[in-house]
Amino acid sequence: MATISLDSLDLAALLCSRVCHDVISPVGAIVNGLEVLEDDNDASMRDFALDLIQKSARQASARLQFARLAFGAAGSAGASIDLGDAEQVARGLFLDDKISFSWSSPRLLFPKNRVKLLLNLVMIATAAIPRGGSIAVTVTGDAENCAFTIVSKGLNARIPAHSEALLAGNSETGTVDAHGIQIYYAGMVARASSMSVAFSIEGDEVTIKAAMA
Repeated sequence: MATISLDSLDLAALLCSRVCHDVISPVGAIVNGLEVLEDDNDASMRDFALDLIQKSARQASARLQFARLAFGAAGSAGASIDLGDAEQVARGLFLDDKISFSWSSPRLLFPKNRVKLLLNLVMIATAAIPRGGSIAVTVTGDAENCAFTIVSKGLNARIPAHSEALLAGNSETGTVDAHGIQIYYAGMVARASSMSVAFSIEGDEVTIKAAMA
């Protein structure tokens, strides 16, 4: 394994690519729905198109709101984020989805980097169950001494490939692409938050734990 070397411009470009990847599908569906409305006079097709536009618009909005907290600055240095706001944007990811979602945490203000870490770990937990299932998030402690536990359960659950190496800032080639940038970024945020992250798997259940380092 080699330490990943990435300058700030490449990091920004790869994160932007990741965000665009997440929103391009619902935005494309909105465009398709509008084209149907323009070209088709059949009432049932127009109803289908309107439903598609509404669902896709909600999905695009939810993904952008999530990205704003998971990747964005979210205020000045030292800013805090309400865990209730984090829960709201996380739940938005799973509307009309194949994953059921639960969240248990105190309603407290947490340092922004710890909230960003939590949300990025939720994204990793989603990748652990590609065929769907359930995700349960538990936050314990307070802003100064906290722990996160995220349990993904589903058929063929697995720890996403190279997650542990990327979280530690390493890869076989010493580089990272747009597919791995989110996990690499989560590792950066974990270190900035003075937290460590560990994975475990038992049967169809993957557990991600983050605790004070």
